[in-house]
Amino acid sequence: MRVIFNEELGLVADDLDRMAAKVRDAIKKAGRSLMDCDVETAQEVIDGDADIDNLQAIIIDQCIRLLAKQSPVATDLRVVVSTLSLSATFERMGDLARHIAETARRSYPEPTLPDEVIPLFKQMQDFLDVMADRLVDMLSDRDTTIAEQIIVSDDQMDKLHQKTFSYALSDDWKGSRQQLIDLVLVARFMERLGDHGVSAARRVVYIVSGFDPSKDPKDLDIDLD
Repeated sequence: MRVIFNEELGLVADDLDRMAAKVRDAIKKAGRSLMDCDVETAQEVIDGDADIDNLQAIIIDQCIRLLAKQSPVATDLRVVVSTLSLSATFERMGDLARHIAETARRSYPEPTLPDEVIPLFKQMQDFLDVMADRLVDMLSDRDTTIAEQIIVSDDQMDKLHQKTFSYALSDDWKGSRQQLIDLVLVARFMERLGDHGVSAARRVVYIVSGFDPSKDPKDLDIDLD
């Protein structure tokens, strides 16, 4: 029975890895569609969100069967429950990437954002691109070092997000009203992507160590062996 459980758990892990890779691609493509006014790439992200949702449904079914048939305890239970949580986090990240792509598609052929804010949003997208790559590497290797990097770097995104307010509240705003609305929405979508990345990283730390860094985010120098 133990062999069967490990095999089934391995299949769930493979699906979760695939889900993370699809989310990474969605984040990067959504950013490209926004920056380059690329409506075709935006549509790819929108269409591809169904695949992410489908993987989550598969993972949920697999985890429920594992809980019902194998009655896992201790570490195994922690892994199964955390996998359910990670799949929900990745599904939400896919939705946020889709929202960005939908915003880019809606404004096409006009740019979603005025030129003056593009450098700032490019920094935000660069941050998300790095985070998305880290998520995939972290998950495939259960690498807590990468998880800690994701957690502690989130302040960078928060600071960039704060800077968007200075544009939104400026009396010198030169963009349209629709661009102002899109600036606020897209900035929020990006900031939430960063938050969900942190949530996923904390969950991986919990899988490996049993320690929940969300209860004491400053205490990241614990022994994970």
